[in-house]
Order: sequence, then C-alpha cells, then structure tokens
Amino acid sequence: MSAARPAAAAASRTHLVLIPSYDTGPILVETVRAARAHWRPVWVVLDGSTDGSRERLAPLAAADPDLRVLALDANSGKGAAVLHGLRAAAAAGFTHALTMDADGQHPAALIPEFMAASQAAPEALVLGVPVFDASAPALRVRGRKVSNWWANLETLWGGIGDSLYGFRVYPIAPLARVMARTRWMRRFDFDVEAAVKLLWAGLHPVNLPAPVRYLRPDEGGVSHFRYLRDNALLTWMHVRLMAGFVLRLPRLALRRIIAR
Repeated sequence: MSAARPAAAAASRTHLVLIPSYDTGPILVETVRAARAHWRPVWVVLDGSTDGSRERLAPLAAADPDLRVLALDANSGKGAAVLHGLRAAAAAGFTHALTMDADGQHPAALIPEFMAASQAAPEALVLGVPVFDASAPALRVRGRKVSNWWANLETLWGGIGDSLYGFRVYPIAPLARVMARTRWMRRFDFDVEAAVKLLWAGLHPVNLPAPVRYLRPDEGGVSHFRYLRDNALLTWMHVRLMAGFVLRLPRLALRRIIAR
C-alpha cells in the first residue's frame, strides 16, 4: 500500500499570484498550472483575449476554488489588466500580489522564495533581476540596460536591479494608489513606472535573481512587443519620469542622506 500524498498547503490569505494575459495561446494553461503547483491562490486577468483563453482555463477554474479568472471586455494593456486584478484582490482582503507573465518566460518555481521575501519585509518591493540564457535576444538585453540606467537615475540610484522584469511582488495598496493618480502605466510602460514611483513613495527594493527564458514560436512562445511602438512609449515615459524626478530631487536627496 502506497503512502498517502501530503495535503496541499493552505491558500495564502494575504499574497496571491496575478497573471495578466492577452492572446497568449496554449502556453497560458502551462503557465497557470506551473504557478498553481507552487502557490495558492492564482488569479488570471484576461485582457480582452479572443484566442479561447477563457475556454481553456474553464476546466481548471471549475476544479480549483483557488484559481480565479477575471476578464476585461477589450484589450487595454498589461498595466490596466494588473490594476483590474489589484482592485479585485484588495476587495477580497489580499495585501500583496506577485505578478508574472503568461507566456512562460518567468520561473514559477521561484514563487515561494519571492513570496517569503515579501512576507519577511511587507513594505518592500520585491524585484526579480533577470538571469538570461542563450535564448535572450541581444537587442532586448542591451535595450533594458538603457531603461535600467534611467530608472535608477530617476530614483537617485535607489537600487532598482531591473526595471522591466515583470516577475515581482507588489504591496497592493501603494501600487493601486500610484496608478489611480495617473492615466499612464496602463500598457508596456507599467513595469518601469511602477518601480520608479513606488520608490518615490518610500518603498525600498529587494532584488532577487530569477532566470528568464524566451520561447521560440514552435515552443509556444508569444510576444506582443513592438519595437518602435513600445520604445516610443518608454521614451515618453522616461521624459515624464525625469520631470517628476526634478521636482522630487530635494526630497530624494534628503532621504539618501538620512539613510546613510
């Protein structure tokens, strides 16, 4: 007679995994299954998807009360999808959300480690710092170095290990407040602006390494990144953030002096 399987850990009442998704295809189901294997609860926000994602997830959600699927009627952008999930999570009593991409790039096995770091420092912003392998496009790797430099300048070298990697744990309340004050942060500009503005708000970063993989199309990889469109959006974002940085420079400088 085989030994009984250990009972699954109880679902967290404070920290949940939040997965925004737009037309990710079959890889979404794999991502959700991987996340569920390491954490409960897991919520998915379908950002106006028209690829059958809702139907693919329906059997999983029907069998698991800790898997919730939310949906926006129209594609509104990653930040908008995250904000939709944050508001629902806050209403349900959650305080923190680990965001991860739906396309299989992020390491589900590290969810417990990132959650533990957040639980140990609830006021912190836990940031994933990508560890690239040979699958990473060289242009994307070089481009994020530019964004990281600007993000650290805009926070007076506040310690953002990576500004673009979306595998991170947010305290929900301060992020929702920051997003409610602006019409931006709704699309590809979300990750960078969230990190910068949360450091402006006084959160301190905890940086943890995390591998990232870029799947080929034949592996189910899906990318909605558009080089010209999204880089133009990032450029305009940094112009806005630099204007905000100049206004906040005395306060940021004083904060750095006190911290020494």
